Amino acid sequence: MMKKTVRDIEVRGKRVLVRCDFNVPMQDGKITDDIRITSALPTIQYLLDHGAKVILMSHMGRPKGEAKMEYTLKPVADRLAELLDREVIFISVPEVVNQQIVETANGLQEGQVMLLENVRFRKEETKNESVFSKELAQLGEIFVNDAFGTAHRAHCSTAGVADYLPAVSGFLIEKEVKFLGDALENPQRPFVAIMGGAKVGDKIPVIENLLKKVDTLIIGGGMSYTFFKSMGLEIGTSILDEESVELAGELMKKAESAGVKMLLPIDVVCAKEFDNNSEKIVCDRENIPADRMGMDIGPKTARQIREELLQAKTVVWNGPMGVFEMPNFAEGTKQVAESLAESDAVSIIGGGDSAAAVQQFGYGDKMTHISTGGGASLEFLEGKVLPGIAVLEEKE
Repeated sequence: MMKKTVRDIEVRGKRVLVRCDFNVPMQDGKITDDIRITSALPTIQYLLDHGAKVILMSHMGRPKGEAKMEYTLKPVADRLAELLDREVIFISVPEVVNQQIVETANGLQEGQVMLLENVRFRKEETKNESVFSKELAQLGEIFVNDAFGTAHRAHCSTAGVADYLPAVSGFLIEKEVKFLGDALENPQRPFVAIMGGAKVGDKIPVIENLLKKVDTLIIGGGMSYTFFKSMGLEIGTSILDEESVELAGELMKKAESAGVKMLLPIDVVCAKEFDNNSEKIVCDRENIPADRMGMDIGPKTARQIREELLQAKTVVWNGPMGVFEMPNFAEGTKQVAESLAESDAVSIIGGGDSAAAVQQFGYGDKMTHISTGGGASLEFLEGKVLPGIAVLEEKE
């Protein structure tokens, strides 16, 4: 079922309450990366062009239900005003909604924008308590959720307000649901999933769901050592998800019985210390020294992955191949990004570290879709229903 979007509803002259994801990284009061703000612009601009009165809301950081001013959305309001080239009304009140805010919202003219203070200044927000949902809902006549990054959380501003207002999606959520949904429901084949990152435990439900869908599953990053351990290999001092060793073995059996090709690294880059300057050696997976740890996939593995990706038609990638934050152990992740950039597959990057990696290596614009939500995209790939999407109205 398709969800209604802002295109399916008359917004002219209406007060439209929009949940965005403006949880941007900050340093010394300055925004260090505004991708989350620019990603919201198409929806905001559409509403303004169609004569809506726009009321934006978002969280930032974890103020834990208190008005901590280091998490104020003032810098976001300033940046938005520059990007939209118009005033963004911003009144910082610790309770987020009060009489002054209600009056300001009611007095908005068509094409005007206001931004509320950080919704997590209220402790009710993360508990999805109706008292705060109602306060927010009285500001608008229509609710638009465009915050995919928090769609897996049932909070007042993502789900609760939909109890009181007609609810539709913005363009960002529409795009996320389209790409992730198509990949899971109707992928062009061969369909390849790449799973990296450290903990197998976090990704087991995703891997289990993907084993029912994909042709090839590639495992890399820190979690591969847990698989090696289940194969009886020496992993030295590599990261190990102790509780998941047996599960890793079961996943390999499941892959086999499902006819899914499961690729684990055949060689790894090892080091003595978890340090960029630690001397590195490349070893086959059977020969990891007892006093060293795996830090990245090796060149043979990168070539093997490359061959798969160049034949693929749909690729979902979640999690780096190694400790890509350290330049000396970033090569594997970089080569996968490069191979994916050259492949003509529909490439979907599942938020979080993988998104950061493809951007860092300069391949962001070569990917079909980079998800804005790490946790949300994982839960979506698990096949879970996301509360912030479930509340939106269905198209007829």
